[in-house]
Amino acid sequence: MSVLSAPHFHNEEAAIARLESIVWADGRYCPRCGGFDRITKVNGGRAGLWRCGPCKRQFTVTVGTVFERSHVKLHLWFQAAHLMASSKKGISAHQLHRTLGVTYKTAWFMAHRLREAMRDLKIEPLGGEGKTVEFDETFVGGKEKNKHAWQRDKSNIGGRGKEAVFALVERGGKVQSRHVPTVTGKTLKPILEAQIAADTRTMSDDGGARIGHGRDNHQSVNHSIGEYVRGDAHTNTIEGYFSVLKRGIIGTYHHVSPQHLKRYLAEFDFRYNNRAALGVDDATRAVAALAGIVGKRLTYRDSSVPVAAGE
Repeated sequence: MSVLSAPHFHNEEAAIARLESIVWADGRYCPRCGGFDRITKVNGGRAGLWRCGPCKRQFTVTVGTVFERSHVKLHLWFQAAHLMASSKKGISAHQLHRTLGVTYKTAWFMAHRLREAMRDLKIEPLGGEGKTVEFDETFVGGKEKNKHAWQRDKSNIGGRGKEAVFALVERGGKVQSRHVPTVTGKTLKPILEAQIAADTRTMSDDGGARIGHGRDNHQSVNHSIGEYVRGDAHTNTIEGYFSVLKRGIIGTYHHVSPQHLKRYLAEFDFRYNNRAALGVDDATRAVAALAGIVGKRLTYRDSSVPVAAGE
């Protein structure tokens, strides 16, 4: 039987009950005052409507989440969350629009809200004693030869004219990536110091070794002379993550604007950090994404405001 045949993918009341079990796993509470006492169901009201005794206000499970004030049916949100969580290289807003039967604008905004839900607010340092963290950078942007002749800039070689992405990945563990304005020691060193735990063994290519990492237990491989592996010194893990990211951006999304790049990175980080190799299946990954809706809001206006790299 298909996983999409579950009631919460088709029935609104079942979807509300399912979301309540995810968001209120530790007990029902009022999202307005935070109280747990005297919360009663509103009889005769719309499905999923509750009333808080202490503050006398009514609420549903979507209040205080990225779903708040959404006019999209909740069972469609469940379908979208499952499709995004189970698609290794992502699913485009156009595909969501066709599959869910909503407008393209609605599908685009749904996808960004779910990416916001996937964003990890509790970022802890990677690695530790006996663990290895690889770090590297990549560049996102179109090739000059694929642009119109009047748009081409012959000086855009390598990463010039593209958006820089810096990432760290713990072997056998999680990844943390971010959109950075420049790839310099001044930009990257604070990230390395904040996001890598003490006593961690680190790996990079020769570019990463030049940014002043300064750890005694750091090793690098020299790609410029054709060296990619030396014993267990390599950056294959981080390159594997970048390959999935690039295939998703090139093959699924085709174009990602700089102002939204951080949201796409959060999406790919989330799927990598909840991958099958860590024992997480598609259904569990979708539940984890939905659990992240709490305490976040994203309006259409907010999602359209340009954001500087690194923020």
